[in-house]
Amino acid sequence: MINLYSKNMDYVWFGTACDENKIFATAFAFREEDVLQSLLRNIPYDAPFQRFRKASAFAECIMVLLNDVYNGREVSCSFSLATDHLSRYARKVIETVSLVPLGYVTSYGSVAEAAGGSPRAVGRVMALNPFPLIVPCHRVVRSDFKLGGYGLGLDVKLEILRREGRGYTSKREISVDSKKLSIFPVEFVLKRLEKGKY
Repeated sequence: MINLYSKNMDYVWFGTACDENKIFATAFAFREEDVLQSLLRNIPYDAPFQRFRKASAFAECIMVLLNDVYNGREVSCSFSLATDHLSRYARKVIETVSLVPLGYVTSYGSVAEAAGGSPRAVGRVMALNPFPLIVPCHRVVRSDFKLGGYGLGLDVKLEILRREGRGYTSKREISVDSKKLSIFPVEFVLKRLEKGKY
């Protein structure tokens, strides 16, 4: 049974669909209804679910983590994600994007080089990301450091990235199987945006 939870923290609604030890979906929005709709859209089609008003200890930990990521805080815990119902390619993209650390961004093209497919295919997976904030799709931008897309709007994506700036100055590479994922300081995006809109 999948359990749905939602909670308002500092005027933002966070939600999770989980069982006792695995996350099926996460969501955040400025209205509780939007969070619940997103959770329902992202759980497996035929899975039984129920909604609870009071969060379990596990769900509470997830929502604290979501709030911390949203506010640009360092997090060190990890959770098991239910991805069996996703395509093999979507799982690979999600695993790759999960490696992008706080303070950095990557491009759709860089993810495609590491995970396979095209930048457009990566963009489609990110648009349907069932684990926003935990799988940091907000850290995936265009190759020219413009923001690209984001479900809650580019203003929200930009604000999250601003909070994640750490003053890093150098590009890095992360090993993904036998390939490399290029990551860049968030400041590259912020400097690019000083010159023009998104």
